[in-house]
Amino acid sequence: MPEVIFNGPAGRLEGRYFHNNAPKSPVALVLHPHPMHGGTMNNKVSYNIFKTFVDNGFSVLRFNFRGVGKSQGKYDDGIGELTDATIAMDWLQAQNPNASIYWVGGFSFGSWIAMQLLMRRPEIMGFISVSPPANNYDFSFLSPCAVSGLIVQGAEDTIVPEEYPAKLAEKLSAQKNIEIDYSVIEGADHFFRDKIDNLSEILHEYVDRRIAVDKDIVSKRRVGKRRRKSRKSKLTIEAQE
Repeated sequence: MPEVIFNGPAGRLEGRYFHNNAPKSPVALVLHPHPMHGGTMNNKVSYNIFKTFVDNGFSVLRFNFRGVGKSQGKYDDGIGELTDATIAMDWLQAQNPNASIYWVGGFSFGSWIAMQLLMRRPEIMGFISVSPPANNYDFSFLSPCAVSGLIVQGAEDTIVPEEYPAKLAEKLSAQKNIEIDYSVIEGADHFFRDKIDNLSEILHEYVDRRIAVDKDIVSKRRVGKRRRKSRKSKLTIEAQE
């Protein structure tokens, strides 16, 4: 997987990028778990999210937050990491100027950053949130949540007990105009040891199903835009006559 280096607010950021050459392919950004607890872009769960997007035709970037691997800077309590993610999304858009479908995915700490990012970027149409740490971080900014997405949790997770993501999913599901899929993997711990295949199956099924819906939405938007443009042109001609 090609290594990429791009400029971040605290110095260079290191990433791995897969580019899909299909015209207007969808785009996704993947965020890794807590930098202070060994989290990197090569974490198995983060990699499986990345691979899921690749297998479903996305151009995908995963990268190391500041102070991790070859990325410069130091941990910044989530504030700087959100800025890193914003810059990473800007970089992705520059590489894919014709894309119209954007997603974000994250694991644990990375899912907290990912959910903040989607609230700031209206182009994001979907999300994957694996083991969102709702017991340690405030997710109240999701009021309302902007887009539909998937939350996956391990039933035997002792770092993020299942009751907390369950309550988060329930709260989001009560909001209008979005759909939240919530999946619990029995026997899975926080890192999905011996359950990665189960996680991968859930991720692939969801993205495969959702991407078809997203493409249909984008297609209808384009048709509506063309019709509005045509009506506007017709009215202009009639006014000139």
